[in-house]
Amino acid sequence: MITTQCSMSNTPSSAPVVRRTERRTLALLVGVYIVDYVDRVMIATALPMIGAEFGLSKTSQGLVVSAFAIAYLIGQMPGGLLADRVGARPLLVISLVAWSVFTAATGLAPGLVVLLALRALFGLAQALFPGASFKALGERTTQAARSRGAGLMLASNSIGAGLGPLLVAPLVVATGWRHTFWIIAAGGLIVGVALWRLLPPPLPRELTEPEDHIAPVAVPVSRVLRDGLVLRYAAMFACFNMVAYGMITWVPSYLVEAKGLSLVSAGVATAIPQLVNAVAVVLGGWLMSRWFDQRVRWLVVPALVASAVLLVAMLLPDSATGFTVLQTVAMFTSGLATIGIVGLPLRVLPRDLVGSAMGLVNTGGQLAGVLAPLVMGWLADHVGFGAAFGFLAVTTLAAAAISLTTRATKVDLTAPALVG
Repeated sequence: MITTQCSMSNTPSSAPVVRRTERRTLALLVGVYIVDYVDRVMIATALPMIGAEFGLSKTSQGLVVSAFAIAYLIGQMPGGLLADRVGARPLLVISLVAWSVFTAATGLAPGLVVLLALRALFGLAQALFPGASFKALGERTTQAARSRGAGLMLASNSIGAGLGPLLVAPLVVATGWRHTFWIIAAGGLIVGVALWRLLPPPLPRELTEPEDHIAPVAVPVSRVLRDGLVLRYAAMFACFNMVAYGMITWVPSYLVEAKGLSLVSAGVATAIPQLVNAVAVVLGGWLMSRWFDQRVRWLVVPALVASAVLLVAMLLPDSATGFTVLQTVAMFTSGLATIGIVGLPLRVLPRDLVGSAMGLVNTGGQLAGVLAPLVMGWLADHVGFGAAFGFLAVTTLAAAAISLTTRATKVDLTAPALVG
């Protein structure tokens, strides 16, 4: 069998098969990530209505978002480990179907306690997806295509975050927030069926694994947790991802309450920076592969510093338009750094360990989902939105500082751990 695979990898006929597998895999993963983020961000668009119906403070509204994020955070490592052990395909479909069910159930919530429980279950269901998606990418793309594929996946997050308000805000106004959750959930179930039927089988190992990578080996969870470089990637992603969660959660409320926009207008204004961010993620990946492949920090650090400055400046204009323009530029510059922070680990991790290690990296990123909504909600309640958005500028600078001390070297999880 190994001889047959090696023969395939050396024949011209294998190239079209590889390209078809890569394209179909990326198309499916991008599509599901868009659904993922539409489902995830719709709570922020509906939050003003939910808060009014249940009589919730800003802090309590932030807790609704953080309930998802806490469960999502807890599920990252188990999800990554399951992906390495049971395979990507079943886990991807189980995750999508389960989170669609809990999305629909959210529309039945009678009060805050049940809403918190449903958002936590939704978070656990979605937590199975990232590790499985990275595993699917590692098994079905060549190393040369992997960073580009990761860039498209990450860009699709912003596309979903941008499309979410555009789809959800009119539905919330027309049908109410409860019916909106049921409608979006039905779309997720349809995509789940397509994913199960259309995801191609993995490519032979020699087509996806560099020759100098480590042979398959069982690695304990404790070894992954102690690797210094993986931990740095996790910490950097945690600081970097504060902006994404902070913007998704609080910009709609800020535009409605501080700038006087309608919910639909706020949805449009919220979508623009997210869609521009998606373009920046792809552009940043191209820049990194073209000029910054061995000098990732030269792209990441200036982009993050510029973004931090713009996050402060966007509060200065009196108009909603001025705020949105500066927020868009801030999200664009931040997007340029995305591949250098999140996509880079995929290039330096061996295929058999990518699910577990990326589970840890994504755990760091989702810590931002726990902290940003709560911290910004508390700051908005007790100090004001200026302090809340200032918090994002500080964490963005922290991500830049960590990048300065992080090496872009291959991760060998079979070697003794070097913490720090």
